[in-house]
Amino acid sequence: MVTIIASTNRPGSATLKLAKYYQKVLGNKGVEAGILSMAQLPDNLIVSDLYGKRSPQFDKIQETITATDKFIFIIPEYNGSFPGVLKVFIDACTFPDSFYDKKAALVGLSSGRYGNIRGVEHFTGICNYVNLHVMPLKIHITAIKNEFTEDGDLSNPETIKFTNEQIDKFIKY
Repeated sequence: MVTIIASTNRPGSATLKLAKYYQKVLGNKGVEAGILSMAQLPDNLIVSDLYGKRSPQFDKIQETITATDKFIFIIPEYNGSFPGVLKVFIDACTFPDSFYDKKAALVGLSSGRYGNIRGVEHFTGICNYVNLHVMPLKIHITAIKNEFTEDGDLSNPETIKFTNEQIDKFIKY
């Protein structure tokens, strides 16, 4: 099972748009993938689902994470790193069965010039700690606001080329 994580809870985010684009391209290549947006997390996650507590709402999310073999994390830049909600989500998930010995691809995006290079590297360290195997080809998409067509597809031929390369490698990974 493949799950794409839209790593922000910001409403109307480019992150969720990009997650849907990845889902569409994977589907066109014969791979079914679900999307988990951090906007789906319980509003009171910090109180309801940390330190051994578990809410019925997060139970369903945990079941999806446990059943997933491969993840694609779409990670926007927040203050030179990744969103705090992503770290809280990782902390709320059961260890080790959530991520241990599973595989992941990482995609950084930003409205600026660097495509969240630093944040993706920060998150790679967390993946290493939980023994989530990160595919070496990481994508960094800059100026994300200029990338989408009205239909939610990517428009820049170079970005399309690199995302397709990553997706093809991810399928084989």
